[in-house]
Amino acid sequence: MIDHAAISRFLGSHHPYDALEEDTRAGVIGVLDQRIIPAGDEIYRFGAPLDGLYLIHEGGVEITDADGTVLSELGPGNSFGERGLLRDGAARTGARATERTRLFVLPAPMFHTLMAEAGPFARFFERGRARVAAPKGPGSLPLSDLMTPDPVTLPPETTVRAAARHMAEARISCVLVGTPAKVQGILTTRDLTARVIAEDRAANTPLVAVMTPDPLTLPETDFGRDALTLMTERHISHVPISRKGRIVGIVTQTDLIAAQSLSSAGLAGRIARAADAAGMVSSVVEIRPLLASLTGAERHDMVTRQITDIADAATRRLLTLAEAKLGTPPVPYLWLACGSQGRREQTGVSDQDNCLILDDAAKPEHDAYFKALAQFVSDGLDRVGYFYCPGDMMATADRWRQPRRVWRDYFARWIAEPGPEAQMLASVMFDLRPIGGAVELFDSLQAEVLEQAAQNSIFLSHLVSNALKHTTPLGLFRGFATIRSGEHRRAIDLKHNGVVPVVDLARVYALMGRMPEVNTRARLERAVEDRIISPSGGRDLLDAYDLIAEVRLAHQAKQIKAGEAPGNYLEPATLSDLERSHLRDAFVVVKTMQSALGQGRAMLG
Repeated sequence: MIDHAAISRFLGSHHPYDALEEDTRAGVIGVLDQRIIPAGDEIYRFGAPLDGLYLIHEGGVEITDADGTVLSELGPGNSFGERGLLRDGAARTGARATERTRLFVLPAPMFHTLMAEAGPFARFFERGRARVAAPKGPGSLPLSDLMTPDPVTLPPETTVRAAARHMAEARISCVLVGTPAKVQGILTTRDLTARVIAEDRAANTPLVAVMTPDPLTLPETDFGRDALTLMTERHISHVPISRKGRIVGIVTQTDLIAAQSLSSAGLAGRIARAADAAGMVSSVVEIRPLLASLTGAERHDMVTRQITDIADAATRRLLTLAEAKLGTPPVPYLWLACGSQGRREQTGVSDQDNCLILDDAAKPEHDAYFKALAQFVSDGLDRVGYFYCPGDMMATADRWRQPRRVWRDYFARWIAEPGPEAQMLASVMFDLRPIGGAVELFDSLQAEVLEQAAQNSIFLSHLVSNALKHTTPLGLFRGFATIRSGEHRRAIDLKHNGVVPVVDLARVYALMGRMPEVNTRARLERAVEDRIISPSGGRDLLDAYDLIAEVRLAHQAKQIKAGEAPGNYLEPATLSDLERSHLRDAFVVVKTMQSALGQGRAMLG
């Protein structure tokens, strides 16, 4: 048996036990059950009642799904069993010792006590992130999210002419005087007007003579409302932002106003009034700042829906402009989006995926009109920032600009003969959503296709196989399988190995249940409601999806704020231990659900 002092040292070196108060940790040690598990022995099986939380002191444990497929391998310092304890007390996985293993078992009552009373412990084991019920304004956002980083700082002997030149070239309304570690003052455009021009000072006057000395500052952990209050009370319009005594950014009244006024509805309204594609550019470029401001303030699916609304507005405006140029369409048509736009899941990185369904009255001679319309719209989308699809999945391709009867034949053939190409195309075309035109061309077609797909077990089997090709980036011993070489070495792909596996699962569930929903989260919720998957398995998967999607958005928002192009590659080393642990647990849940589907079990108990 390990003595009290040795256990205390062990717990003190592993999170979250190291964050417990000394008295609380002593209480934990007093109730821990020590067990030695021989190599190969089962610790618990899937669905069995759990008597507590397990912590590995020495040895190794493999975590398995209901069919014995290994999901993860754990080593000393790793805890397991919390998923079942946080649900109904039944194990969500199986566990087996891979070698002689010493375990500490924290009894279930103590686990729940710590979850209720010990904040760091609860945050570590909480499966999902807090849901945000309503959007937050800039007043509720931390200043680190609102500030312009790395403000221009000039020496005090710099002349006002040189400072004015800096401000004009950088298009900024102020400069700081001194150094980031010791700011002596601030010079704003208002100061240039009141203290230089109005007083007829020479252009070579040093900044120290006209600056506002010792400007008021706020820490980056304060909120927008704090900056707004300070500005209102002190009649100032610029506030330097500090981190540990060093100035790292600046917030202006303009920043706060922009954060308040920047919205998808406002941008969509401006797009709807644009005279041409060029007139939309200034609105579409605001997508990235909008994404950065919304991330963390609203749930990920609400953020991506608002981002997608802008693409929808641009598409509809271009369709209107195309008809104005080309004349009245010869027959009714429907423009549809597929891919991330179809699912309303666009982020800061999006190309265009679209197609046209024409009324069956369309004749060959009508194609010239619709080809020109498709080219006009796709060219316009490309110009404003929604780049051409690399796979040519666009209405400009003859194949994706066809009468409704041809589309019916497409789907019937893909379902009847689900070869590799059919699987790939089905995975895109089952995410169609009408954007503009005669919606009735799609409604009955979608119902027919869903019925055909649900009744064809061979097609569903092939679609399942295709869905399982996107694997989660799980490595051994609670690590990640990162990319080994190239530009993204040591990173994981949060899109193709994070979000897409869940998107694929949700699509299969939707076809199994004949669901008209195309949004991934809506599909998962409907799958739980309709018992395609169990409530417990569905809640786990929803939590996992939320966490992965939110980590992806937070990563892109951070890149945007740093002036970088948003992407999907994240180095796990940049995350905290807590963030890495939660992200990896989310991937384990996804892999578990993939395994269940691959074994022919849609439901996970």
